[in-house]
Amino acid sequence: MPHPSSDIAVDHGKLRILFATSECAPLAKTGGLGDVSAALPAALKQFGADVRILLPGYRSVLAQLPDCREIAHVPGSPVFPPARLLQGETPSGVPLYVLVCPPLYDRGGGPYQDESGSDWPDNAQRFGLLSQVAALLGSAGSPLEWRPGVVHCNDWQTGLAPIYLRYAEGARAATLQTIHNLAFQGIFEPELVAALGLPPESFTPEGVEYYGKLSFLKSGLQCADAITTVSPHYALEIQSEPLGFGLQGLLSARRDSLYGILNGIDTSLWNPASDPSIACRYDAGTLDAKDANKRELQRRLGLAPSPSVPLLAVVSRLASQKGLDWLLEIAPQVLALPAQLAILGSGEAQLESGFRALALSHPGQASVTVGFDESLAHLIEAGADAFLMPSRFEPCGMNQMYSQRYGTPPIARATGGLADTVVDCNPATLADGSASGFLFHEESAQALLATVGRAATTWRDKAKWRMLQRNGMARDFGWEASALRYAAIYARLAMKL
Repeated sequence: MPHPSSDIAVDHGKLRILFATSECAPLAKTGGLGDVSAALPAALKQFGADVRILLPGYRSVLAQLPDCREIAHVPGSPVFPPARLLQGETPSGVPLYVLVCPPLYDRGGGPYQDESGSDWPDNAQRFGLLSQVAALLGSAGSPLEWRPGVVHCNDWQTGLAPIYLRYAEGARAATLQTIHNLAFQGIFEPELVAALGLPPESFTPEGVEYYGKLSFLKSGLQCADAITTVSPHYALEIQSEPLGFGLQGLLSARRDSLYGILNGIDTSLWNPASDPSIACRYDAGTLDAKDANKRELQRRLGLAPSPSVPLLAVVSRLASQKGLDWLLEIAPQVLALPAQLAILGSGEAQLESGFRALALSHPGQASVTVGFDESLAHLIEAGADAFLMPSRFEPCGMNQMYSQRYGTPPIARATGGLADTVVDCNPATLADGSASGFLFHEESAQALLATVGRAATTWRDKAKWRMLQRNGMARDFGWEASALRYAAIYARLAMKL
């Protein structure tokens, strides 16, 4: 697996990138993809790159962009309805192309699911069109004068763009496919190959075929000129079982074109020194002010106002992938340390009901808020003593970076981006100033419990805990370094055309 740096000189002003995505915060977001789609193009723009985002015109997106203007018409075809391209910009000033097709995107619910949580039955058509238009804009047949040198595809929803470009006539852009989570692959019945306007010869192992099905993501991984994923550790993990999810052979075969680049975070939005959502602002030199946030968090969540008990927090999708079934299993033992628990999130019904029952049976010690509340998420990062992320797998993760920035050491399993961003606290790492949290390796509830116990013991040593907090707050998790690595890959791909 190559290192994502380059020895070529990169003229960022000559980079023209089409960033094709199904989410872009704050316009449309269900997870980390939305955050990355907002932050990475903005960071590239700061370096002078000409980057433009392509996003579906969901009803909610159009409602937030009343001033968009139409710039192109995309004719209908036997397989897709006609569409329009509108131009606007993101809140950070990145040019935005909005793909408007009311039969596919003008509906309630979310980007992928209806109000009941069921997948839209026409998702293949919805994201097939997004992929086809991304390819169109990267081809000689584009209706726009502006042409990208690279089409950057994200997750399965744009995974067909590289194969559409394979069959396009004339000059074409290079393609880059990013994996944000390999567990979601966009797998559909083979009959949809023709319905998506792909030729029969595309349904082979060298194209879209995947164990007799059609896979959007597999197509992108097979056909893109380069592949990235969202942390170096995850790039290694997905080349073998179990985290390869059936694609480990292909990814291993393409290891020379696979790059692991750590996601960054928005350090202006996640900054305890200026955060308007917290009770008392602070920095590494005024960490005593963090106590006021703990008191406010306890008050808001109905927890006992005890300064002498560590408050452990979770802000997450409530899913077994996140290891939260392990936390639920050991929660009574964690509370008996003693400790407090604050949980914010939604997801699997069994976990939601389990944590609700925990809160009811331990009033004043455990709190669960089902759903999502952005301001509460910020207050939790500021007010908690430690942050729990016991994931079975985690391509990158962002909350462990938010937490370190807020002086809230993470307790995490050493997988994916968690292993890349959290340095386990032990005598050696405390001595060299790198310790920033607590890691465990074994996939079990008991390993999590032992690590929570180790963190609670360290928390009682106030000098040692202060050192741990300041180490984490000193780390740079901004987008600049990662954006430069992407720019080097774009430049290399563009040179090969």
